[in-house]
Parts: sequence; structure tokens; C-alpha cells
Amino acid sequence: MATIGEPTNLIPPLATDSSSHAVSSLLYVSPLRYDKNIHIEPYAAESFEVLDGGRHFRFKLRENIRWTDGQPLTAEDVEFTYKLMVDPNTPTAYAGDFLAIKEFRLTGRYTFEVFYEKPFARAVSTWASDILPKHLLAGEDLSNTKFARNPVGAGPYILKQWVENQRVVLEANPDYFEGPPYIKEVVYRSVPDQTTQFLELKAGNLDTIDLTPPQYLFQTGGPKWEAGWRKYRYLASAYTYLGYNLAHPLFRDKAVRQALAHAIDKREIIKGALMGLGEPTIGHFKPDSWAYDHDIKDYPYDPGQALMMLAQLGWKRESPTGPLMKDGRPFAFAIFTNQGNEQRIKASAIIQNQLARIGIQVKVRTIEWATFIKEFVDQRRFEAVLLGWSIPQDPDAFDVWHSSKTAKPGLNFVGYSNPEADSLLEEGRNMIDPALRKPVYDRFQEILHEDQPYCFLYTPYALPIISARVHGVEPAPAGITWNFIRWWIPTAQQGVAYSQ
Repeated sequence: MATIGEPTNLIPPLATDSSSHAVSSLLYVSPLRYDKNIHIEPYAAESFEVLDGGRHFRFKLRENIRWTDGQPLTAEDVEFTYKLMVDPNTPTAYAGDFLAIKEFRLTGRYTFEVFYEKPFARAVSTWASDILPKHLLAGEDLSNTKFARNPVGAGPYILKQWVENQRVVLEANPDYFEGPPYIKEVVYRSVPDQTTQFLELKAGNLDTIDLTPPQYLFQTGGPKWEAGWRKYRYLASAYTYLGYNLAHPLFRDKAVRQALAHAIDKREIIKGALMGLGEPTIGHFKPDSWAYDHDIKDYPYDPGQALMMLAQLGWKRESPTGPLMKDGRPFAFAIFTNQGNEQRIKASAIIQNQLARIGIQVKVRTIEWATFIKEFVDQRRFEAVLLGWSIPQDPDAFDVWHSSKTAKPGLNFVGYSNPEADSLLEEGRNMIDPALRKPVYDRFQEILHEDQPYCFLYTPYALPIISARVHGVEPAPAGITWNFIRWWIPTAQQGVAYSQ
């Protein structure tokens, strides 16, 4: 398998990048999880009950789960993980769900109960979070622990090897409580651009990658590809956006951001960067989900309207082809994005060209993934970023958009703050019935659409390709990897394990 960049941290609550979470998902277990139809089911928990209208949860853990060092996984590990998440000294972006808990109560070696002041929409999905080992992490400095690169979990795989900037090798956990995975070894190779990934795929050095639209449409057809590979296409649970640093003088006024929305043609971006394999979006939710507000009308592409709005703010061109100026300064900024992602780089270039049409000077800076996140995004050292978010199953957007998440290492790194949006986010997560949550999130999307802290661009289609030697792949609403531990490869087609 390929990743654009290697993991940054294999302690899940401390990582915000997709590579870390992809690897971690195979190393740990959680009390609950989502099944193939995106319904919650017990996982490390043998059973659970929801009582008192959603204010009280009762869990019974399985008694046959062991950490890969042989120690039993117990309710004390869950309690430790909970306390770690609510500790203000823990550098995590995911504390919010746990802070909503009124009381955590151990009731036995394998049982615990959780109480909430009021119903909390994400209470169930909170317990789909990974459990951490108390006996190894208690007393550790989480920002400087060997566990970040040498984790011990209880999941289907064990970390076998990590060669920096080259590969992370996992081996099947023979003691995994659901039975060992069929594929004995998984290698995540760091291949920092999609063109090289494709060449490695063609050479037989990778079994699966996410194709780019040109690769999907034009470079993987014909008898050879049809015999040797399986392609899939579905709307991804993700979106791509242009995010503005709202502390930067250029972007403090929402009228500027609204004007930029008129100057950016999303259809041209989807056509040029995705070859049409995407859908325009106006907000944080997936376009085919119940939470998405289809009544919101997007800002039409209208460069003339953009220029008029900017002129009202003092930005003017001295000639029809000159730069946009105010107080002797040009309207100029840089878009930061990560190396290796062709779609983002192309989208950035298209936006650069579109804004040049109205006299705005844009530079595009591409930076290696880990450096980009650690040194620029996390440190708020950017003017604008072109990035993407995965969209979780529950529509709660608190961690990305609430003003309390602007502090480092919070995920609200653009610095968005709106009291009404905060109130709606708090209200929405304290409801369980989708019919009641829908108008709350509709109003939240209206506010976000007006404020434009991001220019929401598109939701792409996921375009995975998998070698035909891999069997057991079953596409489902949850995607294609939901049953990864039951994928298998015939003996005659198996490769040699990494031993170097």
C-alpha cells in the first residue's frame, strides 16, 4: 500500500494526518465501531446499553482481548484513555467528545458506565475511539514518548518495522480476538507523489493506490488492466477547500472572502483538476448526506461582481490588466498545499489563474506532508491553504469549527470564530434525533456560507484500484476497506515478507 507521507504519530489522539490514522486503525481496538452499513456495533465491547434517554451508557468489555505484549485489555485501560483525553496537558485535538462526559465510573474489571448531563449526539461515536494501554503510557510524556513510533495495541496487526521515510511494516497479530487477519503482512510505503505511485503499481510493487482521474479514465483500460486489477468509484467521505488564515489582514473581512468566492469557478476546478470526477460543495457535510443543506445557493462565478465588491473595500486596478492595489500594496498571497497530491496542486494552479484574471497575485507553495502539517498548519504559518477533510459519519463539526478549537493544536487552524455558530454546534451535539438536528445544522451551514472562512471547493470521487490477486473485497456504504482483515491472497500469488 502507498501513503503520500509517512505517519507523524501512532498514538491516535495525538495525530491529525490521514497516514497516521490509516496505520493506527489496524493497531488498536475501540469499544464500538461502524459496520459496513455505517451502523454502530460492539467491537471490544461485548455489549452496551443506552439508558435514561441517552444520558447513561453501560458497557461490558470482552474478556479475551490482550495487548500484544500479553497483558489483558480491561476497563481500566478505557478509564485511562478517558482521563488522558480530558487532561488539559494532553496535546490532542479530539478532547471535545470526552469533555461532554459528566462522570466515568468503573464497575468491574471489564465493565464501566458513562453519564452525561444531557443527551449528547456523538456519545455513541465517542466510544468508537481507540483504547490506549494504561500499563505502558501511564506517567509518560506524550509529546516525547517512544510509544509514538513503537506502539503496542490490541488490534489485528502489530508494528514490525518502521524505516523512516521509506516504509511502515505491519504483521498479523496471531492473538487478535476476532482471529488473525488473512493477509500476514501489510507494508505502507512512503511514495510522495501520485505519478510515482502509479508507476510502482504498474511495476507490481504496490497492490493498491487511489488513482488520479486521468489514471482512472485513460490509463487503466484494456484487457491487461481488466484482467489484473479491479477499479472502484464512489463519492468520497471528504471535501477539498481553500482555507484562509483569518488572522491575516487580507482575509479578516468576510466581504473579501465573499468576493473571492465569486472569483473562483468550482466547475472549472473540477473539470481541470478532477476531469469531472467530483461534485461542487458549499459546506462541511457530504453532499449525499441528510445533514447537507441543498437549499443554499452557491456564490455564482462572477469576476465582475468580485471586482465590484473589492472596489467597495478600496481594492482597485489602475489598468484593466494591472494588479489589484490598495494603499500602495498589491493584493497578493500564497496558497500552501502538500507535495505529491496532483489534484490539490492542479486546483491551486487553477485558482491562481482565476484570481490573476481580477489582478490578485497568488503564489503556490508545495511542501512535504509532515513538514507542511508540523511547521505550517499546526503553527498557523500560512496565508491560505488548500487541503481536505475526511467527513465523519456523525455530522457534528465541533472539533473543526468551534472557536474553542482555534488554540494549538486545535483543528480550527484558520481561526474561525462566530458566537452563533458556536451556539449551534453546541446545540447540535446535544441532540440525538436527526429531525431535530437538521434545522440546527442547516442554520450552521448558512452562517458558514456567509462567513466563508473556507471557500469550499469539491467532494471528489474515491477511485481506488486493487490488484486482482487480492480477494474478499466487498464494496459497501462504509467503503471498501471495512473488512480488510478478511481480504486474502491465493498461496501461488503471495509475495515474500519484508525481512531486511
